[in-house]
Amino acid sequence: MAAFIASFIFVVLAEMGDKTQLLAMAFASRYSARKVLIAVFLATVINHGLAVVVGHFLSVALPMKLISFVASLSFIGFGIWTLRGDKLNGEDKKESRFGPVLTVGIAFFLAEMGDKTQLATVALAVEYKNMINVLMGTTLGMVVADAIGIIAGTVMRKHVPEKIIKWVSAAIFILFGIAGMIKAVR
Repeated sequence: MAAFIASFIFVVLAEMGDKTQLLAMAFASRYSARKVLIAVFLATVINHGLAVVVGHFLSVALPMKLISFVASLSFIGFGIWTLRGDKLNGEDKKESRFGPVLTVGIAFFLAEMGDKTQLATVALAVEYKNMINVLMGTTLGMVVADAIGIIAGTVMRKHVPEKIIKWVSAAIFILFGIAGMIKAVR
C-alpha cells in the first residue's frame, strides 16, 4: 500500500505544471474532457508500464545501495526540474486524421517519454519493488493531476500562484531525495 500511496502522491505533485498536464489542458479545449482523460489513462498505463518494468530490472541487476542513492539524487533532480517548469512546443496544435482518443493518446505517450513523471516511475519501481502498486499509483496520479488541470486549472491559477505550487512540489521532491540519500549511505 505504501508503494501505491507514494507513487500516487509523487506523480500528482510532479505533474502539476508539467508539459503533459499542459498538453491535457490544451487538448481539453479541442476535445471532450472525458476523451482526453481516457487517452491520458491509456497512454499512461503503457508508458508507465514500461517504466516499472525498467525499474524492476534495474533493482535486480544493480546493488540496492547504489540504486537507492541514484534514485534519491533523481528525486532532488525532479525537484529542480519542477522549479524550472515545462512549456508546450506545439504538441497540442498538430492536426491528426485519427480520432480524439488516439490523437491525444499518441501525443501524450510521446510527450511523457523521458519526462520527469516517467523517470519518477522508474525510481519508484526500484525503491518499492512492487510493480503493480507503483503502476496503479502513478497511473491514477497522472489521471487525477490531469483532471485537476483540465477541470480546475484555470480556477486554481486565478487563486493560487503557479510559483507557490511549483515551490511546494519541488520542496517535497527535494526532501524525499535528501531523506533517501541519508538512508542509502547508512
